[in-house]
Amino acid sequence: MLWLYVGFVAFILALLALDLGVFHKEDKLDSVKAALGWSALWISLGVAFSGLIYLGYEHHWLGLGTGVDTMATAHVGPDGVTYYNDGGTAAIKYLTGFFVEKSLAIDNIFVIAMIFTALAVPSMYQHRVLFWGILGALIMRGIMIGAGAALITRFSWIIYVFGGFLILTGVKMLLLSGGEGDVSDNRLVRMIRRIIPITRRYHGHRFFVRAGSPEAEAPATPGGTHEPDPVAAAAKKGALLATPLFLALLLVEFTDVIFAVDSIPAIFAITTDPFIVFTSNVFAILGLRSLYFALAGMMDRFRYLKPALATVLVVIGGKMMTHGYLKAWLGEHFNFYVMGVVLGIITTGVVTSLFATRGGKGAGTDAPATPNAPAQA
Repeated sequence: MLWLYVGFVAFILALLALDLGVFHKEDKLDSVKAALGWSALWISLGVAFSGLIYLGYEHHWLGLGTGVDTMATAHVGPDGVTYYNDGGTAAIKYLTGFFVEKSLAIDNIFVIAMIFTALAVPSMYQHRVLFWGILGALIMRGIMIGAGAALITRFSWIIYVFGGFLILTGVKMLLLSGGEGDVSDNRLVRMIRRIIPITRRYHGHRFFVRAGSPEAEAPATPGGTHEPDPVAAAAKKGALLATPLFLALLLVEFTDVIFAVDSIPAIFAITTDPFIVFTSNVFAILGLRSLYFALAGMMDRFRYLKPALATVLVVIGGKMMTHGYLKAWLGEHFNFYVMGVVLGIITTGVVTSLFATRGGKGAGTDAPATPNAPAQA
């Protein structure tokens, strides 16, 4: 079973290496058209992986299907081994988890857009922050999924705690609205600035520079004018300083951890099989970078998406707390109906939003541009 995870992680790392090392090697901004193309590719890969999930669980490659799944009925196979999921059931659970996680990732994009705007991250460097942010998110989510699976296996009642938490979170999202305040001057940013010396302006695509080095004198963007940096000038020569780009990366990572607190219990409401949970999560956030550039220019058009996502959380939380009754009422493949409900809610939210804002502002631009001005301390 371990080799499945090793092989999958190696495959994902190869995809990420191609993404940054080959296709996005230069600091340039993707057009909305290109970003949509990349998003379609990542989503297609995620959906296509369900075919491998089907084959792997149907034939129980390397022990697939033997992972404990409290959302499934265990049965003993002809070989005397206890199995929890066959190919069809595993594929449905994977796709349901994939679409739920992908939908919740869209809400994450709203906050990332606020961070980039508040810190005035140059558009050409945003993909670099998102790439490393996604890599960090994969590691953090892997740890959180492992811990969550271990807790559920040891304490089955945790399922109901997760379900109640999702329902409360969904209700809170439905009842409360409003901005998150000034991201560039919140308590977390002030704490980071006290701990880590951060330069006043950007220094190219670097996360760190050394005071007195040529890199510390480089303009914020290629071809830009040189602007003095009082923090770098006052620091001891050779001192290592973080740039606002690193601050943006930390905030993106912190944001993903916060969203993972909601999204990981949501996938555990569908299945507790760790391989399905991990792979659906990974594929859902892999295309986050491209999805950001595709949607950042038209965020204001998705006015009904947040209520739709809140409703999804309530539905998933309710499913988590009543899965036994649902299975008895709808049959062994009740997850197929759950997937249909989730897709229906999300589609309704998106279509209603686009219809309500047709002909108005937020129809999208060729780039999700944010100001290229330096971030202020």
